[in-house]
Amino acid sequence: MMNNQDELHKPKFFGRRKGRTIRKTKNFLLENFLPRIRLSAGKKIDLPACFPEPKQKFCLEIGFGDGEHLAAIAQDCPQNGFIGVEVYQNGVANLLNLLTGIKEGDECGNADDISLLPDRTDNIRVFDDDVRLLFASLPSASFDKVYLLFPDPWPKKKHASRRFVNPENLQELARLIKKGGILQIATDHAVYKRWVMEQMRNNKDFVWTAKCSDDWRNPPADWHETKYQRKAIREGRKPVFFEYKRI
Repeated sequence: MMNNQDELHKPKFFGRRKGRTIRKTKNFLLENFLPRIRLSAGKKIDLPACFPEPKQKFCLEIGFGDGEHLAAIAQDCPQNGFIGVEVYQNGVANLLNLLTGIKEGDECGNADDISLLPDRTDNIRVFDDDVRLLFASLPSASFDKVYLLFPDPWPKKKHASRRFVNPENLQELARLIKKGGILQIATDHAVYKRWVMEQMRNNKDFVWTAKCSDDWRNPPADWHETKYQRKAIREGRKPVFFEYKRI
């Protein structure tokens, strides 16, 4: 439990924690299934021990939104372990929906009866709060890949300090990513594109892997389209896909 002193040092979070009313079935999953796969901050996390079977690699997705990308990439790579971080409770609930197949209107039944879909491996763990609160609990050089997909661009100049890609957060990511590991950043916002390129150009821990414009204007081979990406394309915004290697 967080005491008053902890609250004073807790980083200020800007953004939504909850949207429209979460309906009965998703609330049932938040209350009864999320605790089974939830990570807690405060003490050092042993990543291999988080999963019931040994994992070849570990990946972190920061701000997984509705969970589409995380659910899909984890299903593609059952041999890997995935940590998903999302503050927005509606998005967390949607991920649980994708993992269990339980939809609104389905009979919830007994909490003990909730299980992953038959074609899914138990390889996702969730932290449903600000990722900065989790950083200190994660071991150094532990992740092979970190995904930061379509973060809030905070386009106004006066809000630039709220952008996730900043020297302090990049320092933490450099600590967490193995040498040779990848930081993947996707955005559809012109301001954030320029911001990412500037911040990463000034960072000595990462090198841009792109050899030509197609390497960042087109999605990676293992990419899974998201709801937000489809919306951006419909509204005429062209996403870009930066990949940086930890050196």
